[in-house]
This record gives sequence, C-alpha cells and structure tokens, in this order.
Amino acid sequence: MFIRRVPFDHPDAVKLNDEVQAEYHERYGDGGDATLLDPADFEPPNGVYFIVYDADERPVATGGWRRQDANHEGNRDGDAELKRMYVVADVRGRGLARRMLAALEEDARAAGRSRMVLETGTKQPEAIALYTSCGYEPCEKFGYYRFHEESRCFAKAL
Repeated sequence: MFIRRVPFDHPDAVKLNDEVQAEYHERYGDGGDATLLDPADFEPPNGVYFIVYDADERPVATGGWRRQDANHEGNRDGDAELKRMYVVADVRGRGLARRMLAALEEDARAAGRSRMVLETGTKQPEAIALYTSCGYEPCEKFGYYRFHEESRCFAKAL
C-alpha cells in the first residue's frame, strides 16, 4: 500500500468520493455530505488530497485537508479541516485510516497549520473511535453541520 497525492477531481478521487457519499446516505438517509468542496481547496498551499493504492494500483482509501481560518462557520486561524476520510469496505481493519490520518497531519503541520479539525456524525462510531484513539478531542462545533444534532466535531493540536 502506498499513498499518492492527487487532485481532488482526479478520476480515482471522484470514484471513491461517490462511494463515501453513498455510505453517508446509507447511514444518514440524507443524500450524502452537502458540504461544498472546491478542488482548489486541496491544492497546495491550501490543502492536499491523498489516495492510498494497493499493490495492484487499486485506489482503496482517501483523505484530504483544506485550509481554514477564522470564519462565520466557527473555524479558527490556523485550522486544517480534515475531509473525505474513507477506506473501502474490503480493506478496512488494516490500519489504512490511521496511516492516512498521520500523513495528513504531517502535511498540514509542514504547511504551517496549527490545528486539525474534523466533523463526523453519531452514526459513524468507528470514525469517532479512530479519531479519539489518535488524540482528537471534542471541540466547539464548526462548519456546515454545526447546528445538526448528530454532528460531532473534534480537534487536535498539530
């Protein structure tokens, strides 16, 4: 397995993004994540988008971060917002999400970001378990879903 930087609109990223949206819809019944994402948000120095490929060059996991600073949605200066963390079902449990998260944190730190933040939901307990086991703590709500009861926000100093 190896991690490669790709544009957010790369065909493999689009494919996996469609899969994660379908999973969000299955869990929440709301059509998927309504957060607006611009591919430019994930172009350095604004952020990055990674895909994990297996030995057969199959894309099996994604994740990215985008620059956020103080705004009307509750972000703070220096934030890097984690987006689209996803591992395909047949390779879950192999530590790929943990590796991806570490790579994204390292990249955001190198880009001068001071805090990684993320929003997930109550119907994603495995995501919450991953983030809390990696040192993320609950924080003030931010972003598109900040007023939703099922939303949970977490942060970690970089």
